[in-house]
Amino acid sequence: MKIIVNGKAREVAAERLPELLEELEMTGKHVATALNGAFVPRPLRDTARLAEGDRVEILTPMQGG
Repeated sequence: MKIIVNGKAREVAAERLPELLEELEMTGKHVATALNGAFVPRPLRDTARLAEGDRVEILTPMQGG
């Protein structure tokens, strides 16, 4: 299915948010996720289903000053 990940169109096989993170090789990393503009906390990611055209944002923490 086609979705938007961090502003870029992507073709993915994932049907749920955790599967997407695995597909993008982001498992095990500390990330924050949002689906269609709504924050998805880690405990609720398993229930976050993806649909054609969804917008997903994946943010990783950065240090600096």
